[in-house]
Amino acid sequence: MAKFYDARGNIYGVVSPQQVREVGIDLPTNAQEAASSRAIWSEHAIATFCQWPDGIRPTGVKHHRSDGLLIGPFQSSPPFDLLIVNTDGTLAERSGNGLTIFSQALFEQGVMPEEGAALRVHHDKQDALSPVPTSVKPAQVAGVQGFWLDLGQPGFGPAAVGALGVESHPFNGVQVSGVRPLAQLDPAWAHSQFVRIGNPHCVTLVQDEAALPSNAQMLESPLADCLTAIAYAMPTGAGQPCPAGINLQWAMRAGDQRIVARVFERGEGPTASSGTSASAVASAAWRVGWVSAGEVQVVMPGGTAPILLEERDGELLGVRLFGTAHRTKR
Repeated sequence: MAKFYDARGNIYGVVSPQQVREVGIDLPTNAQEAASSRAIWSEHAIATFCQWPDGIRPTGVKHHRSDGLLIGPFQSSPPFDLLIVNTDGTLAERSGNGLTIFSQALFEQGVMPEEGAALRVHHDKQDALSPVPTSVKPAQVAGVQGFWLDLGQPGFGPAAVGALGVESHPFNGVQVSGVRPLAQLDPAWAHSQFVRIGNPHCVTLVQDEAALPSNAQMLESPLADCLTAIAYAMPTGAGQPCPAGINLQWAMRAGDQRIVARVFERGEGPTASSGTSASAVASAAWRVGWVSAGEVQVVMPGGTAPILLEERDGELLGVRLFGTAHRTKR
């Protein structure tokens, strides 16, 4: 069965393609073919590997025992192909914590080279190229063994994420976006920065800690229903402003090079942490002048993510995320 890992409170199960097929799921041997046919097998895989044992779950936790399922590798040597399956059966283009967990699983299997490897996430989204590559390298930071993930250069603005019908507003001397459904929920949520960093994000910039929603609030109706309508693609959500869905974050400046954030993911809902969300938050904070290039700390309920921003001639050229993961009993 699946092995479960924790990366800053984000939990994923990891299974090989062979393990998926052994339980009677007809998963193609090619990763892109598997992604293209995910409607046939993904919900079955989530039900098989991510349900709580015997249908019993602890009080106060989400319906599934993990935030998703990582299927791979599809080969025995790098580059390694994998699928990131959300608990609603959809596929993600990228997950920083998920890729950290997958790297740890490869490391434990003895197939992660010392110099690192390329991980290629296959998906079936129509608005983004597949696979999405990420370079991963084992490293130690402050004596902690983990991995640096090179997430590449982010894109900014509505066009980068396929957002429709949004307004432009000034914020801290730059133009950002106004997402009407968010502003209608809370007037403090009137300024958002769209970021694509392999997957799409909407970072809402707030000035007051009281404007940061808690994970408990985001799990309860009516807020949960409203955020699902915004974040999820149809038919689960409304796909507004992004028909393909959008990951939502709220960010507040908390000091020099330090940002506090909350996360509501498409395909999953509120999460304790998210690596690509943290990277999008740091990128958005850079664009509005809250942080400068170099190391940025993004603080989420599940932990703090170190992000490295690389800038040249006023342009953000690259983003790297450091992550660690460990086995957990689930």
